[in-house]
Amino acid sequence: MTAPQPSVSEHGPAGLTQQPGRKPRQRRSGSLRWALLGPALAIIGLTVIYPLIASFISSFRQWRLIDSPDPGPFVGVANYARAFTDAGFLNSLAVSALYIFVSVSLTLVLGLGIALILQKPTPLNVLTRTMLIFPFAVAPVLKGFSWRFMLNPEFGVYAKMLGAIFPPLRGYVWLGHDFSALLAIAFSEIWGWAPLFALMFIGAIGSIPAESTEAARMDGATSFQIFRKITLPLLAPVIYIVALLKIISAFKMFDQIAIMTGGGPGDSTQTLYYFVYQVAFRNLDMGYASALSYILVVIMAIISTFYVRTLLKGD
Repeated sequence: MTAPQPSVSEHGPAGLTQQPGRKPRQRRSGSLRWALLGPALAIIGLTVIYPLIASFISSFRQWRLIDSPDPGPFVGVANYARAFTDAGFLNSLAVSALYIFVSVSLTLVLGLGIALILQKPTPLNVLTRTMLIFPFAVAPVLKGFSWRFMLNPEFGVYAKMLGAIFPPLRGYVWLGHDFSALLAIAFSEIWGWAPLFALMFIGAIGSIPAESTEAARMDGATSFQIFRKITLPLLAPVIYIVALLKIISAFKMFDQIAIMTGGGPGDSTQTLYYFVYQVAFRNLDMGYASALSYILVVIMAIISTFYVRTLLKGD
């Protein structure tokens, strides 16, 4: 006698039948997904990918809009080689480096100082913390107009205050001298970023185990020793991350420079971003400006790589 065989339907063995209409539903779902993504991908392609490719090709061409509205002949890497012999480009690199050093270092110091002052959760400190985000929320263009007005030697409130405290600075034209103009632009940015860094540092300080500082106090350590030996080393990873973030932001400085100084006096506040703008939209040298832009992209990519790797490591 043979054992009865299990019945097999047209969809497979009994108990394992596939649900009818499943594959068509998956196909419809996939089609709907691409139909929804299609317009967004098309916009990204037209507004991001195509300009990147077109500008990269233009960086190998000689193209001055004052001569012709159409791209000129290919010149190879001549535009890139020209950059490293151009005094204006080299000056913009030096100005950018000086601005980044001043802006980042002062932002870190002031942000850490504010965090140390406001680290205790008193009612006044909590109220002050909630107000720290407001300077960062101010638009860069508004910062530029506000600081240019406040540094006016005739009626600016900052210029009057500094002149009252330091009489030799009375009537000093802050935006009319090389270093003071760059310093004023840096402080217009520090004014917004230092409070934000303070909030980050307050959160990091709050995560430091209280047992470590209490044990150090019981051993007779002073507040400065606790800060130097315990707080600062534990804050080092956060300091590294926010410093890289500020370097990336400082490299992109444009708005305040355009409004407050226009790159002057002379070219003393002409950063790399502003120099690219001058070459492209003042000199109308689109080929050279495209090459400068990709040099800037390489610099930003290197800095961003360090930043992302640090975030992924969790250091």
